[in-house]
Amino acid sequence: MPHRAFALFILPSMLAMILFIALPLVSVVTQSLHVEHPQVLAQYETCDPFGCKTETRVDTEAMAALNAERPLGQFNGLRTYFGAAHLAVAELGAIWSEAPDVGTAVAQTLNLPFYRALLFTLIYTVVVSPLSLGFGLLIALAVNILPRETRGGVIYLTLLPMIVPSVIGALTLFWMIDQRGIIGAFLQWITGDDGLSLKSSGPLSWATLFVHGVWSNAPFVFIVFFAALQTVPRDTLEAAMVDGASRLERLRLVTLPHLKPVATFLMLILIMDNFRVFESIIGLSAAAHASSLSTLIFFALRGDTPLFGSAAATSVLTVLCIFVLLTPSLRSAWTGFRSKA
Repeated sequence: MPHRAFALFILPSMLAMILFIALPLVSVVTQSLHVEHPQVLAQYETCDPFGCKTETRVDTEAMAALNAERPLGQFNGLRTYFGAAHLAVAELGAIWSEAPDVGTAVAQTLNLPFYRALLFTLIYTVVVSPLSLGFGLLIALAVNILPRETRGGVIYLTLLPMIVPSVIGALTLFWMIDQRGIIGAFLQWITGDDGLSLKSSGPLSWATLFVHGVWSNAPFVFIVFFAALQTVPRDTLEAAMVDGASRLERLRLVTLPHLKPVATFLMLILIMDNFRVFESIIGLSAAAHASSLSTLIFFALRGDTPLFGSAAATSVLTVLCIFVLLTPSLRSAWTGFRSKA
């Protein structure tokens, strides 16, 4: 293809990437280097028939003029990243220099909001991503051996978690694990503990979040693997059958190697998606026991004075963490591509 024709071919995609990826990312990085203007206070005197009193309130006119003059806020540089709400460099130095042992230092470090959220996000991603991949593969293998007449209905039922919005699915599970819900009541009956509550226990809340994550991710993994299974070379499978290979050996020696590139692609997607866990925590009302980087961004933007700089800094750190997690898979995929080239 001539260079001019190729440039015209990719031009719409490049423009879309610049408009919807590059420019917003630059905007977020720029915002992360600024903080909100300090509140301008003014003295107001109010009088009534019983006398006059002076009150200190925010000067809304001065604040409006300040925001109009410098809408990004005050330049703060990298101090937002190093502050107590994020990397907490000064706090970490004090903790690790004064803690009597490593265990205490680690525990105190995980009490800092950013590191507590980062720990849950990492654990959630590491647990849910491979479980979703394996569960979706098992479903795809099971559906692939069904008679063609029954596949349509089974595929439709399997894709229901994708049809139902994630928040609605989380709310449904939230009602089911309530003490009056079917799952909560059943667990109380099994354990004989009338006070058992999945929502009041930290470990049980985490387990519920993991289950919901696998449930919501598995349909996407299933449909991609199922489509890939239709491309497995039939002649290779038939040759393996002629050689006396069992079903398990055909799966291990023929099917799984054929699905390896697809599995790598799915793992990349799952890592990126699960690292942004948000709907499950909000829908299950689990913020008391679990916080993620995305919930930090959400709560920073709530309230009367949204912390745009803090939310932007957390967003940038989230992108950097995702890039670090994806590096091994990207390097493996690039090595495989170079070996075939």
